[in-house]
This record gives sequence, structure tokens and C-alpha cells, in this order.
Amino acid sequence: MNTKNNLQQTMVRIYYKLFIFLLLMTSCNDAKIVKLEPQYTISSVGESYSNKTLQVYTTAKDTELRLAKTNELTFKEKSQPLETGIAVFVNPKKTFQEYLGIGGAITDASAEVFSVLSSSKQDELLQSYFGKDGLGYNIIRTSINSSDFGLGSHTYIDEGDTELKTFSIEKDKVKRIPLIKRAIELISDNLVFYASPWSPPAFMKTNKNMLRGGKLLPEFRQSWANYYVKFIEAYEAEGIPVWGLTIQNEPMATQRWESCIYTAEEERDFLKGYLGPALEKAGMSDKNIIVWDHNRDLITNRANTIFEDPEASKYAWGIGFHWYETWTGGLPKYDNLKSINESFPSKNMMFTEGCQEGFNTERLFHWPNAERYGNSMINDFNSGVVGWTDWNILLDQRGGPNHVNNFCFAPIHANTNSDDLIYTPTYYYIGHFSKFIEPGAVRVSTTTSITTIESTSFMNKDGKIVTVVMNPTNTKINYKLIVDSSETVLEIPPRAMQSIVY
Repeated sequence: MNTKNNLQQTMVRIYYKLFIFLLLMTSCNDAKIVKLEPQYTISSVGESYSNKTLQVYTTAKDTELRLAKTNELTFKEKSQPLETGIAVFVNPKKTFQEYLGIGGAITDASAEVFSVLSSSKQDELLQSYFGKDGLGYNIIRTSINSSDFGLGSHTYIDEGDTELKTFSIEKDKVKRIPLIKRAIELISDNLVFYASPWSPPAFMKTNKNMLRGGKLLPEFRQSWANYYVKFIEAYEAEGIPVWGLTIQNEPMATQRWESCIYTAEEERDFLKGYLGPALEKAGMSDKNIIVWDHNRDLITNRANTIFEDPEASKYAWGIGFHWYETWTGGLPKYDNLKSINESFPSKNMMFTEGCQEGFNTERLFHWPNAERYGNSMINDFNSGVVGWTDWNILLDQRGGPNHVNNFCFAPIHANTNSDDLIYTPTYYYIGHFSKFIEPGAVRVSTTTSITTIESTSFMNKDGKIVTVVMNPTNTKINYKLIVDSSETVLEIPPRAMQSIVY
């Protein structure tokens, strides 16, 4: 009985294998054979950087080091890293998003402070940000109408002008546009200039006020969409090429300054029904539209609502965000950015605003302000962000002017009484990215063996890699930089930032 069963089982297996063989032969006759190519050749595995030199630039607390070249080293063949050591691992074969650039906002406040500086200090400021020996900024943000950073509220039309017949940017031409033009002159190429509205004119809103929130009235959606077109036309007539715009600054915040509320659905519908078509009709389909422009906390809801709607999504270049979600007491929500990058890989992410709030003269050189920037920039870029925009490039000795007393920090402040420029630590921390990473670079895989240091890397078009390392601890750290089959040993001081170029 057992013999018979075994024989039957054997015959079943034979028939099954024969069936599979015939099926495969048939499939091969009907379908193309796809050859899977390897991602890299065997010879490229473990590429050696041995004997290649690297330059180290350092900024450190309680020292004179500010973007200073502190070492020049040579790679050697790597040894097995140990759990007791600290290492930064860079894999140049794994590349991610293309880098758009870094910059800041030219607001009415920045222009106001700039206008009272001496000619020499004006030149110094421009060179410090946009010059070839400065930070290499290539991104500029400005406001459509006024923001809180300025001497007061204003629009570009007379109140009640629904047809926009009175549209004029003459006010901007006095101080803001001249500063923008001078900055652009120093940006040789890769300029990214974009604009954001804080509020429509009062008559277009439910609360009849540019301040304190309110919403865009449905009957003015088309007029408001046309307003963006008028702004772009007016600025480009001044010789300022507009790369793009955001739909609304902080659309979920009712602020005591200029503000306007959009739910996710309202922003989606305004984009696909009014703004997108208005730009298209005006021949401006090449302008890049950024949605959201608010904090990381609610960003995934906004992305899901807009990007999952094909008619809205087709107009959206990507999504912008700020870093102020920590006001509730929580930590920055970097995971939300990674989620968007995974869910919508064809869309871009841009950091559109951040600053240290609550200006205090005694904290001009407060190191944690700079470390907040370092932590955000490293984690934002590692989450897939392509560009990073700081808030005001320049404020006065009070952290303004701001017409609602919302005083904040900037990387550079001016003492308008003494005609001095004050460079905060933040300026140098930003420079560890913007000074060395060039537009068009691609991010390469970078990890650390321990959480006490943070790191990211980019490869420039010429093949040079820039690895940025931050040590937020109060202890100097010795670490290995391991790139493929090569390594070098470095030391980073306490409370320091390093850029390693190789």
C-alpha cells in the first residue's frame, strides 16, 4: 500500500515538472527575454579613494574658527570599523535628489535696513551672501504685497479694484526691488527667485482685513489668481526673472499680521480651478507653483489632498514648509518629509522659511540658534529636500522693523546707529552648506554610527564630494570618515560644524 502511494506521488511530481517545463517553453516563445543589467560592475565595488586629499573647514563655539580651513588630510585603505568607534559612512554610488540651492528672503524690512547703511556696508552685505567669496546664495524669496516684516501693510491696487486696473509695484521699486536687483547681479547663474503672498487685499477677504486671518471670498478667486499674473509681469518688466511662487504663506495660521486661511481642499480647488489656469492662459506654465508653505506637522495632509488630485497636481512643482511646528513643545517632524518623499517621489520639497523667534540682543551669539539651523538643514536634506530658504537676510539691532512687533533673528543684523554689521553663528553654519555645495549637485548616501554627530553629503557636478558633519555635544569627537574602501580620521571640536571637501 505504501509502495503504491509512493509511486503515485512520484508520477505526480514528474507530470508537474513536465507541465512547468512546457509552460516555460511556451512563454519564452511568446515573450521577450529581459536581460537584467547589474547596477554596477564588479570593478567598481569598493572603489578606492586612497591617497586622495581632503580639505576640512570648521566653525566652532568658544574659538575663532569661522568657516576656517583647519586641516588637509589624505585617505588611506580602510580597516574594519568597530562598535566602540565613531564613523561617518559615505556611499557615492547611491545618489538621491538634485540640489537646487540655498538662500534667504529679501523683505521690506531687509530693504529698509539696507537702505540706511553706508555704501561700503551695503557692498559688504551683498558680497557676504551672494558674492563668490561669500555664502554663494542663489535663492531669493520675497512677498507679494506686504508681510509683517516692514513698516506697514500695503497692496498693489486701490481698495475695491476687482479688475486690477490700478495694479502698480511702485512702492516696491523704492527700496525692495533695488536690493533684489543688486543681489541678482552677483548671482551668476542658477538664480531661483520666488514670491509668496501673506494676504490678499482686505476687500477680497471674509474679515475685510489683511491681518488676523480670514479667508479669500469665492467671488474674488479669479481676481486674486490674476493678481499673481500681474505681479510676475510687473517684476519681470523690471528685469527680475520669476522662477515660481507659493500659493499662500502659512495657510493654517490666524496671525496678528498679514494672513489668510485655506483648508487643504480650498487650496487644492484654488490651484486647479483658478491659479493654475490663470498662469497657463498668460503663457506662464513654466512658473513653478509650491503648495502649503507652512509647518511640517500638517504637511502630509496637504500633500495627500493636493497631489492625489490629478487636476491640481499637474500644476504643482512641489510642496514648501517651515520649521515652527515646535511651538507646541514637540520635536521637528522630519519623518513627515520622508513620508511625502516616499509617497510622491515626482514632487519636490523646499524649505521656504525658518528663523529663530523672540529676538533678544543678549542672544545674538547664542550658539543653539545656529545648531537649530544645522540640525534642520542636515535632516531636511537627508529627507529629500532640494532647496532651503532662510527668512530675512538682514534685520536691525531690534530684530526688525516689524509693524506688529514680531521681532526675530537673522543671520546678519545691522546696528543702524553705528553702521556695523553683526554676523551671528547662524551665518557660518548656513555657509557650511551653501559655500561648498553647488546647484546641480546630488545627495549621496551618508550615515553615522552614533547619534552624537549628524551628517549629510552631496556630490558636485565636478565629482567632488562635500560631507557636512555637526557635533552638538560639549565634547570633542574623533571619528572616521569612511568612503567606499577608504578612510581618514578626523577630529571635530565641541559644538562645531565641519565641511569636508574631497
